Parts: sequence; structure tokens; C-alpha cells
Amino acid sequence: MTTLDERHGDGAGGRDVPGGEAVLALAEARDTAAVPLDDPGAALPRLTGSKAANLARAARAGLPVLPGFVIPHGGGGDTVALRRAWDDLSDGGTRPLVVRSSSPQEDTEGSSLAGRFASVLDVRGWPAFRAAVRTVLDSARLPDGSTAPMAVLVQPMLGARAGGVMFGADPVTGRTDRMLVSAVHGGPDTLVGGERTGTGYRLSARGRLLRTEQPEQPEQQEQPEQPERPERPEAGHTLEGPPLTRAELARLVRLARRARKVFGGPQDIEFGFDTDGRLWLFQSRPITATAARPARGARLLGPGPVAETLPARLTPLEEDLWVTPMAHGLAAALDIGGTAPRRLLRTVPVVRTVGGRAAADLRLLGAARPRHPWLALLNPAPGARRLAAAWRVGRLGTALPGLATDLVADVDRRLAGIPAPAGTPSPALVAELRWTRRVLVSLHAQEALAGALLPEPPTSRTAAGAALTALAAARARGVPDAEVIAAEPVVLALTAPSLRGRPRTPDAHVPGQGDGGTGGEVPHRASEQDPRHADRSPADAPTRSPVPGLPPREALRLRIRWVQELQVRLAREAARRTGLDVDRLALLRWTEVAAALEGGPLPADVHTRVQPSASPPLPDAFRLAEGTEGEVVVAEHHERHGDGDGDRGLGASRGRAVGTAWDGTGPRPPDAVLVVRTLDPALAPLLPDLTGLVAQTGSPLSHLAVLAREFGLPAVVGAAHAVRRFPPGSRLSLDGATGDVRAGEAP
Repeated sequence: MTTLDERHGDGAGGRDVPGGEAVLALAEARDTAAVPLDDPGAALPRLTGSKAANLARAARAGLPVLPGFVIPHGGGGDTVALRRAWDDLSDGGTRPLVVRSSSPQEDTEGSSLAGRFASVLDVRGWPAFRAAVRTVLDSARLPDGSTAPMAVLVQPMLGARAGGVMFGADPVTGRTDRMLVSAVHGGPDTLVGGERTGTGYRLSARGRLLRTEQPEQPEQQEQPEQPERPERPEAGHTLEGPPLTRAELARLVRLARRARKVFGGPQDIEFGFDTDGRLWLFQSRPITATAARPARGARLLGPGPVAETLPARLTPLEEDLWVTPMAHGLAAALDIGGTAPRRLLRTVPVVRTVGGRAAADLRLLGAARPRHPWLALLNPAPGARRLAAAWRVGRLGTALPGLATDLVADVDRRLAGIPAPAGTPSPALVAELRWTRRVLVSLHAQEALAGALLPEPPTSRTAAGAALTALAAARARGVPDAEVIAAEPVVLALTAPSLRGRPRTPDAHVPGQGDGGTGGEVPHRASEQDPRHADRSPADAPTRSPVPGLPPREALRLRIRWVQELQVRLAREAARRTGLDVDRLALLRWTEVAAALEGGPLPADVHTRVQPSASPPLPDAFRLAEGTEGEVVVAEHHERHGDGDGDRGLGASRGRAVGTAWDGTGPRPPDAVLVVRTLDPALAPLLPDLTGLVAQTGSPLSHLAVLAREFGLPAVVGAAHAVRRFPPGSRLSLDGATGDVRAGEAP
């Protein structure tokens, strides 16, 4: 057969075999022992399996496929005919062969089953050939006890100078305008088996080389010793240099385009260049489990602007009590300031939750530069919008300090006048919770405007600074940490709100700070140990000691935290009245809680709702895409340029996970992240029950990486010294999109 470079027609273009059912019936009737790849019946997966059928279709379309034959599923009984086919292909036993699996269940659009079945290389002699066929057929037995239908593909063993894998699209990012190549000197078998890390090439759809990633040196990869294979470099090539030239990459791009046209979509291709420089197609299959791609115009999100307020994963009730008011308040501030169109603010939330974690719209908040800065300068809408808002902003800048002072005073009076939740009737309890949600909108709006419009005075202090001073003073007086917040409510500024536990003060000793500013006192509430006041708000007791005054923004921030703590106290009382524990109540929505307190029934599934599982923190910037199981986080990151970040490998399968490191031996933790040196295909049966996969070596295009994507399993390869850095039992988090792997877990 000729190579791609010697053909210029489109060939069959991937059309179905004419009269396929008739050909199949004829082949089955004659019990063919060996079907040549150029036989029409070879293109029928039911007869010859997907791998051989794809190669037969490629050969008919003029792609460079080695000759060969297929032992059909259930065939091979005619030993005389089989030996004749073997004798012709092996030139009387002098030419080594490759004996490969070809099942209808592998290399399909739904599943590749990459590396699951056996292949035997360098088969010499008739007895070795029969043994190799038996090895392939025996590999059809699946872990569940069933047996997959199995044909056997036989082709000559090519003495490849260079080989590898090419993806006609980027399966990790979902980009169809990128092609990925990973190549090694010699054949591709050590690459796809995870034994070697190839040189990576990232190409544009038109074949422009965007980036080359060199593998680690052999001594850094900690590879197991491999049997030597004779490799003869082509003239002009050395085994030490890059395996592929730019001209060869251009030929691969043409091959990928032709394969895409033949099969109707981007392909996962195994290839090899022989010692004469000819390009051969060893395998072509659909790319499975391509990552979701954000839709055009998807919003750029990130936790940065809100992470300090709501850093941990939130329950549904926490989302309704804290995220919704924050989103409405920030939207009001953006509208007043004229920084975003009102129509957009009505349809796009400024803050939302993703997987239970708070994230803000970075462009709405001005935390991200516009995608096209020069075009943004030409857009007259923002300027006109700000001009229309200028008179409001000018007047507001003068009035805002007084407005903030009034709001703070109103909140303090309301907090001081709220009775203990235990003695509050249920309708009043609901009314107080509704007030807290409304007042948080105002507090967040004014806090955002104060930060944007009011200059900080030279002697300005923060709520956190005042809290540190109060904490140090309380500890100096010998106040136990369990009572510090009761004695000094300002310390709440150092804690994040949570329905599921008491606020925790910093563990380390905090030095005090010198006084500064003037006036102002922070209310003091009774000790939490006193049952008469255990559920009272942080501002309902007599003041105890003066605290340096805070600028408007910091005073507003502190009241936000006090109102959130009041919500926690009211929610705990609501849990007691509904007969639920607080953790169970936190799984309800606000409307469900309000309905239950007003005499309605609890949701029928209240006792079957499950607590959210642990999840890693959100990326600094990301967009959302629609996946098969809902929204998928797609990190916004710059392509790696070998910056040497020791915590980062190569993202091989998108997704984020936290779990316990496991080396594949001994008891498996329930949230096991398998950490290995190489991506051994024998590990494939372990993947469905894993939480994540980390390998020191390997390629995103290896068999195990392909399977990880199919299972939706976050995976990172090329993580330097991963086995040493993450011993069994240690906790780690990983991001299969960015390649980030770190010790520990998300808060």
C-alpha cells in the first residue's frame, strides 16, 4: 500500500461499505479464516472489530495503512487457510508480525477501551504466531466475567524510526482548533503504554507549531528498565534530537485532516515513520470524552472578590442567606455607579455559587481586563452610562459617609432590640430573618460604593485590625478562646459565617495594635456560656470598652458579619422548632424554611438530602460549560511554557478532586487518588472507583489518560516526584485541567 503523500484523491471518504449486510452474510457463510484488509468485508465492525474495520475504511480512502488480514470473531478454524495467510504476510516466516486485538466494543465513539485488550509485537514463526493469537483471544475475558467478541488483526511489524499519537482536537480543553502530537523515537507502543514520556507538539488547525514540550531526562523520569529494541535512525536524524521535524508534523496534520474527513470527526491516531521516511497509520479511532467547551460569551467567573467573605463550601440555606443578598447589593452598587448596563445586571448575577462555592463575575466587578481592550475604548456605551450616572455619583460621594453612619446606627439599634430567639414567636422569627436578608442588600451595596468612592483616611483602621487588637487584649486578660467572641464581638471580623459550627478564633497568638482614630464603641454581648443569652445577637448587651473608630466601609463590613451571625442564631432556633438538626436544616432553601416556620410541612425529601461532598477550591478565573452531568468548570489559564512549577504537571483529564493518596497496594481509601510512577494499562480496572489519578510520567494521550477522560476521572501526568511528594495516606488536591497538584485539601 502507498503512503498518504503519494495519494491525492479523497477515496471512499468514509462512506459505508456497499451492500454491507450482504457482504457480512457472505463472509459468515463461508467461515473465512483470514479476511484481507482490502476485502470489503474487512470494513464491517461486526465481522472484524472496530480497530480493523477503521483501518480497512482508511485504506479504501487512500490513507497509508500497512497490509494485513483479520481473523474474524469466531473464525480461524481453517488452519490451512490461516497458515497460508500468515505465510504470505510474513514472507515465509522471515518477517516479524504484530498481532493485535480488534473487538467491536473498542475504538468506538462511546468508549475506546484503550489498552484493555492484548497486543503482541515482534511475532516470529508459526508457533509464536499461534500463541500470540491465543493471548489476544484470552484477553477478551472482562473483569465482570463476561467475554467480549474478539477478532484478531495481523500486520507486519514496522521498524519505526519515530512514532506516536496524534489527536485531531484537544481532548482536555475541548478545543477543535488545536491538534496534539506526542512522539518518541521508535514505535508508539512504549508511549501509549505509559512507559515513556514523548515530546509534545501543540499545533493549530492549520498546522502551525504553537509549542513544543520536551520530556524529562531519563534519569529524572525514574523509568523501569525496558527491553532493548533496535532502532535505526533515518539519515539526518539522531535518537537524541526531537523525534519529528516540521515537515513531518505538516504531513501528520494532512493525515489528521484526511482522517477527519473519512470518519466524520477528529480522530485519535497512532502513527509511525519508517526508516525510509514514509508515514504509516497504525490506528484511527474517535476521540472519546472530549472536555466540555464554554459557549461563546460565557461569563468569566472567579472567587477572588468574595472568597475572603465566603471562603468555604456553602449549603443551600447558606447560599440563600448570604450569597443572594450579596449579589443584589453589588448589582445595586454597579447600577448606581453606571459601571454596567442595567439590563445585564438584571439577567446576569454578580455573585453566584458554583458547586456550593461563591464566585463573582470578574468582568462586572472590574477584576478582569476586557478581552479586547482597544475595542472597549471605541465602545461609547460605558462612557455614556457613566456620564448619565455622574451626577448621582457626585452627590453620592458627598452624602455617602452620612448614609453609612445612619445605616450602621440603624443596624445597631435593630440588633440591640432583637429579643432572644428562643422567646420569639415563629412568625416574628421569620420576620427577623427576612429583615436580615434585606439589610444585607443595603450593607453590601453601601460597602461596595464606599470602597469605590470614598478615600481611606491616613489613620484608617480595618475591622480585622480592630478584631486583632480585641483578641490580643482578651487573651491577655485570660479570657478562654471559647468565650472571646462573646466578650469581644468585633472578633467576628476574623471568622467566616457558617451554620454548621461555632466561629473559631485564630489559633496563634495575635499581637495587639496601637490605638488610632477617634470615638466609636463596639457593642458587647453576654457570654455564650450563659443560657439566658446563648442565642442573642452580637449587639444586644451593654458596651464594655471603647474601640478605635472605623471608616465607613470597615464599619459596614463589621455589621455585615454581625448580621450574618444573627442569621446563624435564628437558623439554629428554626432547626430546633422544626425538629431538625442544624446540618439537616442547612440543606433546605430559605423559602422551605420560612414555609415550615409559618406552619407549612417540611419537604418530603428532607431526610434523604445529602451533605455536599468535599471539593477543591475554584480556579482563580474560569468559565462554565455544559457537560453531560451539568455545569463543568473550565479554568481560564495561560498555556504552560515550562516554567518549572514543581506543583504542576500536565492536565490529562479535566476535573477537580480532593482525596487520599494511594499507591495501588493495601486497603483502598474511600476517596483514593492513585499516585503512580507510570501509567501502566494494568491499572485500568482500578479507575472506576478512584477519585483522581496522578502519575510522574506519561502523556495526556496515553491509554490510561484516555480512559480517565471517559470515566470523568480527574488526572494529571508528568507531576515531578509525585510518588515521593504524596505518600500513601497523605491528602492532596488536583486539577486535571491546569495540571495543578498540591498537598492538603480545600477548606
